[in-house]
Amino acid sequence: MTLTLSTDPWQLPEVPVLSRSAHDRIAHRRDDDGWLARAWQNPSSQVLVVSADGTAALRPDADRPRLTFRAPSEVQGIAGVRVLLGEADGLVYFALLAAEQVAEPDWASLRALATDLSDLDVGLLTAAVALQAWHQRHPRCPRCGATTEPAQAGWSRRCPVDSSVHFPRTDPAVIMLVHDGAGRCVLARGPQWAPGRMSVLAGFVEAGESAEAAVAREVAEEVGVQVRDVRYIASQPHPFPASLMLGFTARLAGDATLRIDDEEIAEADWFTRDDVRRASDWGDEGASSVPEGALLRALPPRMSIARQLLQMWLETSD
Repeated sequence: MTLTLSTDPWQLPEVPVLSRSAHDRIAHRRDDDGWLARAWQNPSSQVLVVSADGTAALRPDADRPRLTFRAPSEVQGIAGVRVLLGEADGLVYFALLAAEQVAEPDWASLRALATDLSDLDVGLLTAAVALQAWHQRHPRCPRCGATTEPAQAGWSRRCPVDSSVHFPRTDPAVIMLVHDGAGRCVLARGPQWAPGRMSVLAGFVEAGESAEAAVAREVAEEVGVQVRDVRYIASQPHPFPASLMLGFTARLAGDATLRIDDEEIAEADWFTRDDVRRASDWGDEGASSVPEGALLRALPPRMSIARQLLQMWLETSD
């Protein structure tokens, strides 16, 4: 299933990188033990091995980055959780989430690969990496503390003591491009980032809070301005380890003076489209010719929804 976006000017120019997918998750097969057994025995089934650090192998003979898939018989000696990823073009895809490090020199991370992979490969790897992180971080029952067991083809964990079933956790986060409607947007840098690398604002949705309310609250907390016209744009999974980024735009309401939260934000300012377009032309890592003291020298990576929100804004007139 390939996703499409509308032609509304306040829409991303393309589907977010980690939201791309070309496989059917065939969720109805996760409880079909007989079908799963037959699919695993089928030599045409494809298995993606994900190392304990979340990396996957690349095909060394490909002219572009492509994942290495193996037959089930080729991964029998690797311990880990077996996951049914789905089906595409008549082939069944599994992931083997390795319990230990199995990576070799030709293995790479989702962050490094995402923008270069096909829709099929990036969709499969994103799901596998998300499940790898969840299985690693949630091995015990939150009710009684017993060690749980993978169930439903790797998409849940069942407690053998109290029979409770637990599903992968996803933490909603908002990421928002704040603009003034007059050709400027807010960009900021967290203290963990190198000077010059700026991005849009973001934060987690709190318990009992709507995503729209989280946008307004986070903007007020981080840079001290009020916003209106909060508009949802698109979402992208962010399995590092378990977030779903909900992309928004928001328009300044009132005073544009920024009052920065020094604990979360190291620097923030208003930037024009020319400022952002110049930084976009420099690429993900900026440019060596940029003046050392320039506040904006690099943008977030192209795989991020933050970069796509900025690209969308550059192509609109508001």
